[in-house]
Amino acid sequence: MQNIANDIITIEHLSHTFGDKTVLKDINLSIGKGEFVTILGPSGCGKTTLMRLIAGFLKASGGKITIDGKEMTHTPPHLRPVNTVFQKYALFPHLNVYNNIAFGLQLKKMPKEEIQKRVMQVLKMVIMTDYEERDVDSLSGGQQQRVAIARAIVNQPEVLLLDEPLAALDLKMRKDMQMEIKAMHKKLGISFVYITHDQEEALTLSDRIVVMREGVIQQIGTPTEIYNEPANSYVADFIGESNILNGIMIKDSLVSFAGHEIECVDKGFAPNEPVEVVIRPEDIYIFELSEAAQFSGQVTSCIFKGVHYEMMVLTPEGFEFMIQDYHQFEVGRTVGLRVKPFDIQVMKKERHLNTFEGIVVDKNHVKFLDQTFKCNEAQKFAVGTKVKVLVEFANVLLHDNEEEGMLSGVVSFILYKGNHYHITVLTQDGDNIFVDTNDIWDDADRIGISIMPEFIKIENI
Repeated sequence: MQNIANDIITIEHLSHTFGDKTVLKDINLSIGKGEFVTILGPSGCGKTTLMRLIAGFLKASGGKITIDGKEMTHTPPHLRPVNTVFQKYALFPHLNVYNNIAFGLQLKKMPKEEIQKRVMQVLKMVIMTDYEERDVDSLSGGQQQRVAIARAIVNQPEVLLLDEPLAALDLKMRKDMQMEIKAMHKKLGISFVYITHDQEEALTLSDRIVVMREGVIQQIGTPTEIYNEPANSYVADFIGESNILNGIMIKDSLVSFAGHEIECVDKGFAPNEPVEVVIRPEDIYIFELSEAAQFSGQVTSCIFKGVHYEMMVLTPEGFEFMIQDYHQFEVGRTVGLRVKPFDIQVMKKERHLNTFEGIVVDKNHVKFLDQTFKCNEAQKFAVGTKVKVLVEFANVLLHDNEEEGMLSGVVSFILYKGNHYHITVLTQDGDNIFVDTNDIWDDADRIGISIMPEFIKIENI
């Protein structure tokens, strides 16, 4: 958290539910005066709900929102010192550019001379002078976006909220508008809160980035911090390309992964602690095989990306690395790989096993995830005993046909770990099951889930 005296917005323990579904969970965030903060995450992560709570379009289920030193958790939108630019620009088709921008000021019954002065100022700022008499329907997408931003900033808000404002534009126009928005932020000197699912956009525009997943903040930091020091494998995978592998921290500054022991700079882990290792593709050196190589491997694909080549290299131990380099190594070639210690990011594992709360039903069954499963260890416990249920990731079976499983669910996250996939499956009751598999699944696939009796371990809570 920043110094509260310099914050325009503080959010404390904010939560929100739609029916029985919790979409925001205990959000704590501060936004500084004049800061550009981007809320980043995939569809359904809660970022737009958070923006709508700040704007006042939704009432929070719990927590507190303070804007410019005043609590505004339940204050209506028109009394908050914020303005919003939506993905769909919501311009009035029957009004020209000038009257679209002036609309809010006219509602406030501001003198015509002051309205004209302000409208012409913002038209200049968004590079739309000489367009005031144009019909908004005759404008391009980028021009309509500029009008929408002008209409928001003409009211001189303390905070400008932008909800995926460039999503409807083509790639070139989006890049151009990113630069214009960044320049506009600098000129205005007010706080921008920007919502997007585009990682590159977030890295380009932001002073700080807030990464969200399933209604929970995963990490807050500068673009450099988020990219170079991801808090967990989700952030590392979501922000840019990454090689993410399971490893063992042998001792301080020595980690084992992909079948090799490699020097690193990380310390403070327990001896032989399981960890996750992150290496960015541009941080792996690729060269003709020599004694300098830490890994050897064969190039399995090579794609030109405009600035660099993106290559996949398969090691003899069966691990795949993605490498980005200015030099091309053709498919089939044997190469050497090397990574410097400070380019290896070692992270604590978020979890080692699936862990659930359960209850022993009889000597052969245990109930968890709202289902009754056969369990070889149930006979060791009295009927009715509450237990902790443990299942290894690799011991969860997935089926193409969801009816074949004991449970059904939807693939909600896929993480490639170099030689297998680590998949998160969301059950119909909203529980997460984590699976290690060599099978290829797609995001949002509906699947069946089974767990065999011998793979269900239980212990006292």
